[in-house]
Amino acid sequence: MSNLEKLDLYITVAQRKTLFDGNDLKMNIINHMPQLNKFTFNICSLSSFYNEINLPSNEHIQKIFSNFNNKQIIYWTDYFPKEKQGYCHIYSYPYQLKYYNMITNNFSGGIFKYVRQVLLYDERPFEHEFFLRIEKLFPFMEELTIRNHEQQINKQFRKLKNENQDLSIVKYPYLKQLDLIQTCIDYYEQFLFDTKMDLAFGVRVYMRYKLAKEVTQNFTRNRTRSNCAKINYVNLCTRIQFAGYSDNFSDGKQVPEYIKDYFPHTQID
Repeated sequence: MSNLEKLDLYITVAQRKTLFDGNDLKMNIINHMPQLNKFTFNICSLSSFYNEINLPSNEHIQKIFSNFNNKQIIYWTDYFPKEKQGYCHIYSYPYQLKYYNMITNNFSGGIFKYVRQVLLYDERPFEHEFFLRIEKLFPFMEELTIRNHEQQINKQFRKLKNENQDLSIVKYPYLKQLDLIQTCIDYYEQFLFDTKMDLAFGVRVYMRYKLAKEVTQNFTRNRTRSNCAKINYVNLCTRIQFAGYSDNFSDGKQVPEYIKDYFPHTQID
């Protein structure tokens, strides 16, 4: 290993007292490889030792990485109070991986032209402006998963001021798959309302039936109709009950015609 000249390192570190930082990188890896001249890395770490007060600041991490003169390094931290976990992500830039997981509202930014799969997670709500930001940062994103059950705050203010029509429309032109299973109804509105989102044609969408029914007003709402018409596959991910029969959309039984009409180009499971 001491003669290694090139190293690509991608690891996740969990269940330790401290977050993985520049000191770990230098003492445990770089110092043991004196011939190393090309080093790309992507390191995520979680620790329950930290709280919002003692979580290392970006300034602290920057100081630790001050000796890494020949590499642009991106680093950011966050804290999840419900899980009582501190989080740190450190990676060399430009980012080379096809996936980027655990993006929160504290995400540091950059342009990620190689990334195709994105996972958004936070215990704070993702507002409309955040999704506009994702559009610019991940221009070739094909798969998007969202895990967030917190209701959007800015949406409530817009309702009071009747400003929804002034929103910039979010567009993910290369999006092929969208997973909304682990979200609340606000994110169904975010992606199905044509005043907020212009879905790409042919996208696969994973939703919960109860929330899909609610946001589309029992599959009659005009505001969600145009985006639903662009979906080519939808998994409603639950056993549902209709008058006269039940169906889970996965055992070959007939889907009600009014739902078929609402998703005219869609395979429904």
